[in-house]
Amino acid sequence: MVLKNLTTFSPHSYGSPAPLLSAAAADAQEEETTHSPPPSLTLSFNNLSYTVKSRRSLMTRLSSAEPESKLLLNDISGSAKNGEILAVLGPSGSGKSTLIDALANRIMISNGTIDINGQKLESNSVKVISTYVMQDDLLFPMLTVEETLMFAAEFRLSKALSKSQKKERVRDLIDQLDLGNAVHTMIGDEGHRGISGGERRRISIGIDIIHNPILLFLDEPTTGLDSTGAFMVVNVLKRIAQNAASIVIMSIHQPSYRVLGLLNRLILLSHGQVVYCGSPSNLPNFLADFGHPQPEDENPVEAALDLIIDLENTPKMIESLVDFNKSWNNMMNPSVSSVSERTKSRFDYEGNLNITEVQRFANTLWTEILVLSKRSFLNARRLPELLVIRFGVAIFTAVIFATVYWNLDNSPKGNEERVTFLGFGVATIYYVSAEGFANYIQERSVIKRETAYNAYRKFSYWLSYSLVWLPSLFLLSMVFSTITFWGIGLNGGLRGFLFYWGMVFASFWTGNAFVTLIIELIPQVFLGYIILNALLSWFFFFCGLFITRDKIPNYWIWFHYLSLNKYTFQGLMKNEFGDSRKCLASGIQWLDNLPLVGSTATIDLKEKFLNSTSEILGKNITCFTSGKDILKDKGITDLSKWGSFWIVIAWGLLFKVLFYLALLRKRR
Repeated sequence: MVLKNLTTFSPHSYGSPAPLLSAAAADAQEEETTHSPPPSLTLSFNNLSYTVKSRRSLMTRLSSAEPESKLLLNDISGSAKNGEILAVLGPSGSGKSTLIDALANRIMISNGTIDINGQKLESNSVKVISTYVMQDDLLFPMLTVEETLMFAAEFRLSKALSKSQKKERVRDLIDQLDLGNAVHTMIGDEGHRGISGGERRRISIGIDIIHNPILLFLDEPTTGLDSTGAFMVVNVLKRIAQNAASIVIMSIHQPSYRVLGLLNRLILLSHGQVVYCGSPSNLPNFLADFGHPQPEDENPVEAALDLIIDLENTPKMIESLVDFNKSWNNMMNPSVSSVSERTKSRFDYEGNLNITEVQRFANTLWTEILVLSKRSFLNARRLPELLVIRFGVAIFTAVIFATVYWNLDNSPKGNEERVTFLGFGVATIYYVSAEGFANYIQERSVIKRETAYNAYRKFSYWLSYSLVWLPSLFLLSMVFSTITFWGIGLNGGLRGFLFYWGMVFASFWTGNAFVTLIIELIPQVFLGYIILNALLSWFFFFCGLFITRDKIPNYWIWFHYLSLNKYTFQGLMKNEFGDSRKCLASGIQWLDNLPLVGSTATIDLKEKFLNSTSEILGKNITCFTSGKDILKDKGITDLSKWGSFWIVIAWGLLFKVLFYLALLRKRR
């Protein structure tokens, strides 16, 4: 449920919001409403407070003492109207970003209310009717400006709109953002030349306002830009507020004179408290009435911030400024003192604003999957180095294995080398899977931003990501398997090769799922990479190549069963040595190595000698080593090769499900 009967606005269409009339009046006024101005909307917030508890130190935990609390927002009230810009200012640490986050429902406020035109704005409503532009420009570097906005249109705009209508909306937005000269330019990154910082910031704004949201929140959109770039960004926001009838609320550090002229309302904060709330034009009078007139030719905001910083050294002086702001606002608005009361009296127009339902997502699940897949393929095609590195490492390692162990025979030494190859080959598969780290890192932040405000379902992304990498994993496993299986001369013929390739493919797929899960669970890139490589090393050590299961201490045996390498290694070992009819080290081979017998006796004579000796000893010496003996020596007796295969698949499915659950987590 979102705002009921608030407007006919849909967050998946575009155009200015228009008032929703009662059913009885709708037909009579249909033509008139088509050209009617947008409704007056006001976001009011009253008595907002936000408290956080400090992290408990070891000493605090041992002493059972309660963690200290810190009040970041203290009884903040204010309002913002559509068609205008409300700017939140203050020194560093004053609570600017915290207030924006509270209004955007990115943090859970401790106290207070937020409403539109006197009607409470529920937390589940905010996602649908608002958008949040972060400080960082999170964009795909290898897409052009037009492609970036077009993908945003395909996600955000209704499926009822045709392709040409969406393209028209994108062209209009490009003009609105002053990006006409950069339409076909790549976004770029550190390694690829692209657009300027100001243009990146405007695109970040554009992808979030393409569907004309009612509420637009921005966290310091001018950070890192020069004076001209900052003015252009705020000027774009001004046009958005006026043309789309949106409520624009942003934090800003220190606006220039030109930027200040574009702002409609200001809230100045100090230590989480409001020290000024009003229009920029009234700020000089406010400072003069407080006894600190603005110096001549100085930016009034700079004068106010300098005053706040000076007063922050004396808590009582800041409290006096907070109290003065309240009394000064009551004097300027003597009729009502409550922000919500002023809002109701000023913007209650004949009870036409009640609450309506709006779709959470603009498109169907399958449409989202198709668009996500299309974008992933396009970005991967223009950034081939990610795949080239992965394929290059796998192919080069496969060639090394094939040339070092070229066409092995079934001698004891040859069988020992087969076992060594299988152990290190399996390790290679999972280490190559770690290259998927870079693929997901590149898009993780973008996905978080897009799904945070319902651009598409997280399930759509999960399914698209799971499917889009299958072709490359298929090709990768086929190339690796072909080079190593036939080059080394592994056993089993065509049937053995098909299982070998299937197990390699399943292991690449499971490894990719495991890597993605680790990255999602551990947001810190460096820490995640260390933990991932440590886990892969431990999996390799406990797989059964270096130490058999019966030799592993009981307190570490659990790691043997958690090792992904174990099941791939055991499955491939069963495939290689599972034929009980095949003798890998025969008595005849032993006799051939004897100085006199090997060169003079015939094969028939050698066989008769071995058979008669076996009868005398009561033990078969015609075959010294079979595949079964090698498997037993390595402790591989508990699972069949297909049992190992299905366990690898089960691990992959588990990692995929856990990855989806991790995506669903709400990080505040």
